[in-house]
Amino acid sequence: MKILKIGIVGGGGMGKVHYANWKEVEGAEVVALCGNTDTAAQWGVRAFDAIEKMTPFVDVVDICTPTFMHRDQVIESLELGKDVICEKPIALSCADARQMLDTAQRCGRNLYIAQVLQFTREVQVLQKLVETKEYGEVLDASFERLSAAPRWASGGWLFDGSKSGLLPFDLHIHDLDVIVSLFGKPDTITVHSCRGGGKAYAEHLRIGYDYGDKHVNAEAAWFNADSPWTARWRVYFENALVINDGTSMIAYSFDAPPRVFDTKDEVQVTTGINVPPCGWYYNELKHFADCIRAGISTPRVPREQLLAVMEILEEISKRI
Repeated sequence: MKILKIGIVGGGGMGKVHYANWKEVEGAEVVALCGNTDTAAQWGVRAFDAIEKMTPFVDVVDICTPTFMHRDQVIESLELGKDVICEKPIALSCADARQMLDTAQRCGRNLYIAQVLQFTREVQVLQKLVETKEYGEVLDASFERLSAAPRWASGGWLFDGSKSGLLPFDLHIHDLDVIVSLFGKPDTITVHSCRGGGKAYAEHLRIGYDYGDKHVNAEAAWFNADSPWTARWRVYFENALVINDGTSMIAYSFDAPPRVFDTKDEVQVTTGINVPPCGWYYNELKHFADCIRAGISTPRVPREQLLAVMEILEEISKRI
């Protein structure tokens, strides 16, 4: 097996997560970092101060920088002839996302966007239940993703809407990506938000997505409080209630004992961020590596889904 040589751009929190997980992917090796030279020395890889200087030495460019840098760095890497992996969100506008995807097509390369929940066992099991209708049709669903305000962000860039897109693009995007992958684009959207005095950003969102008779509710928050991280969802089918509480996924129905789904990852890697050891990022990067070897795009995060999510996020941002 030919070793895929990976060059990471950005050695912050997500760059370190990707580096730790690439070490577990067979047939892949991080050989370069475009970013902090101290981090490159810790990793034992070559350090570069520009993407164009790094690309002659790598097969794949893995973008792990703040969101506002994604468009230009992705386009540059594609035009230099490399397949590109990019952390979520792909960009801060649908127009930029479309330009990036079009550039990949024009250059004959593939662009892979790391919408990590698509690579979790819980979401994959849920997608199968929705597709097979094992418990009947979905009647209602609720998703919740709540966090303390991200004071840990270097330089506070997450609180600058022009750089992060704030709560919709940084946090709610995860659940919205799952919702769109399950149900498509909603017929209508309702948005409620709140913020404390002096805050330049919405701290809490309560969003309703309507699909005919089916309603999906979602909450996202950056609370001004040292509150625990909460990520959970509940999906009500005709014949069962399926709950993921963040630690287990269980289906409850009449005339049968609760069904506990096996959602444990075979490979678990310590993340170093506010996510416990898991296989999410390993599954994601291994999948992308397999796609790169095959010369194909990923069916897990298709173009239409990416653009639909971006369009909805833009609409939400206009209303808060």
